[in-house]
Amino acid sequence: MLTPVASSHSSDPRHPGVELRRVAVNGVELDVALQGEGPAVLLLHGFPHTWQLWTRVMGPLAEHHRVVAPDMRGAGASTRAADGYDAGTLACDAEALLEALGVRSADVVGIDAGTPPAFLLAMRRPDLVRRLVVMESLLGGLPGAEEFLARGAPWWFGFHAVPGLAETVLTGHEARYVDWFLDAGSLGEGVDPAVRDAFVRAYTGTEALRCAFSYYRALPTSGEQIAQAVAGGRLTVPTMAVGARPVGRALERQLRPVADHLVGHVIEDCGHIIPLHRPEGLLRLLEPFLAAGGTPSGAPMTSGPAGSR
Repeated sequence: MLTPVASSHSSDPRHPGVELRRVAVNGVELDVALQGEGPAVLLLHGFPHTWQLWTRVMGPLAEHHRVVAPDMRGAGASTRAADGYDAGTLACDAEALLEALGVRSADVVGIDAGTPPAFLLAMRRPDLVRRLVVMESLLGGLPGAEEFLARGAPWWFGFHAVPGLAETVLTGHEARYVDWFLDAGSLGEGVDPAVRDAFVRAYTGTEALRCAFSYYRALPTSGEQIAQAVAGGRLTVPTMAVGARPVGRALERQLRPVADHLVGHVIEDCGHIIPLHRPEGLLRLLEPFLAAGGTPSGAPMTSGPAGSR
């Protein structure tokens, strides 16, 4: 049962125009960044990120949208919950958050670990999700990712999946570990030091790491939820899949058999953390897709050309 209750407000002096709010939803409190006015767009981050993954795209999006960017369950300043890290529960968190904020319709954007709950929310609530954008992730065991997985899943999936192991090994070494992902995800270019420091703070400590790795430990359950959703229906909302390195078009290929209205892009010369590494390239895709008067529901969409830097 969803029991959303909006709570405290504050502003973030480091990010002018951004309001920070704690919102009680689905048994946890989410720390939420809000900016702008207009149709809502919900941004769901991945690992090792917080809402600050979106800092380079929030301002431009906020010119025409009400941007809603939470720290997801267990991440950043949100509740470090004991459980609930499967995609289905995370989708319920997102649904309850929108309800608590009085949002009746939203565009939903997910990257990495934010993609599966964004997908399930769109499958479950096409009346709530206007448009869906998913990036740099896979959707369980859906066909289409065989080439990407030919050599197995990325090494850290197995490492993170063993209960208690990764947090024991990494406690005291969090900064170096987070830096590895930020360096790899930006093709060696790095990210803004203030954002990097925010991520390190968010993932420092055994409990913070446990929450982060719980997403990976819930992947079998998330995969079952995705398979059940696809078996019971189709993705009917207009959807855009955006790839970079390393995922490329694997997510688009997974979606193509199950989505009624799909367009796919790859942003060239771009690492995994697209919103920080190539925000301009992402905005060139996002803004027209989300704009009113774009491809209407019911009109066919096809795979688009590769995006650019």
